[in-house]
Amino acid sequence: MRAAVTGGAGFIGSHVVDALVARGDDVHVLDNFATGRRENLNDGATVHEHDIREPLERLFDEIAPELVVHLAAQADVGTSVERPLFDAEVNVVGTLNVLEAARPHGAQLVFSSTGGAIYGECERPASEDDERRPLSPYGTAKLAAEEYLATWNRLYRTRHVALRFANVYGPRQLAKLEGGVVAIFMDRLRAGEPVTIFGDGEQTRDYVYVGDVVRAVQAAAGREGGVYNVGTAIETSVNELFEACRRVAGIEAEAAHAPARAGDVLRSVLDVSLAESELGWTPQTRLEEGLRLTWG
Repeated sequence: MRAAVTGGAGFIGSHVVDALVARGDDVHVLDNFATGRRENLNDGATVHEHDIREPLERLFDEIAPELVVHLAAQADVGTSVERPLFDAEVNVVGTLNVLEAARPHGAQLVFSSTGGAIYGECERPASEDDERRPLSPYGTAKLAAEEYLATWNRLYRTRHVALRFANVYGPRQLAKLEGGVVAIFMDRLRAGEPVTIFGDGEQTRDYVYVGDVVRAVQAAAGREGGVYNVGTAIETSVNELFEACRRVAGIEAEAAHAPARAGDVLRSVLDVSLAESELGWTPQTRLEEGLRLTWG
């Protein structure tokens, strides 16, 4: 099929593009290269340098997509706290631009949302119908974008799907964004630079390998709408993650601690049983294996 991938030069997007090209799709990458990198681009895809905050109708008329994987985002919690208007411009207005450009073509959106930033503090693995309690503008913007997708599904009978990602990690991740803690740890271990853990390090996250996320995106395409968690249902503390990164890297190093950051939740883990039952998707990559692939 003809597929457009927004943020297709980025970390997750470039892996999605690779998978779609490999199965023979006509793939178009949309990226403004703010964080996406040209070295991530697949030669089998057509590239369009474009910012999703700008009108997309003319470009989508040219592409005529059947599927849109919407991954372009402002994905840093700290930035959203410092610049909430910018965060909303990208994550809310940008998503509306994509929705409206896709609508005349009957294209389905598979939208990258967030689990940890939407559910807030988790007393147990969060399921899709749990209360949404964002603690940052980023989580609020992603939740607003989800609601626009759901409204379009009711109003226009579209079939858009939102995937609430846990903490995604893997090759090509930038070592400078809040969600990229694995990349940050490994980059600094490799360079022999100091590692900083914010807070006491006992805050937990659900770390899911990018290859498993790509399979979830593919499983969601063609579904009749809905919201699905994409994670592992396994909690790992930041301290445990650092120890695992040290083991994989074979490097002895200690981490320093700094004050906790505004907007960070203490416990975040996702229940993925709905994706298992309705999408036929399960995470397949254990953390240690994924870390070895990433380190390599």
